[in-house]
Amino acid sequence: MAFAIRNLSVLAYAQGFTLWHYKAGDLRLADVSAPGFVRPAKDLLAFGDMVMISAADGGGIAYVAEKAGEPVLKPLS
Repeated sequence: MAFAIRNLSVLAYAQGFTLWHYKAGDLRLADVSAPGFVRPAKDLLAFGDMVMISAADGGGIAYVAEKAGEPVLKPLS
């Protein structure tokens, strides 16, 4: 399953920072953090934003990082 823009929602926004939620459906957390997955939302996501993820194998929180000029979700440890 590919990224679906309709499953990305803004939870809060302040001072240039956005807290997002992504409902991954049948996808796993590892799928959502794969390189290129969030490319369709490149114009929406800012580096440093945080994303709460609801996935098939649980939930997680990630931040938007950059890899080769593209946004990528990096899970918080």
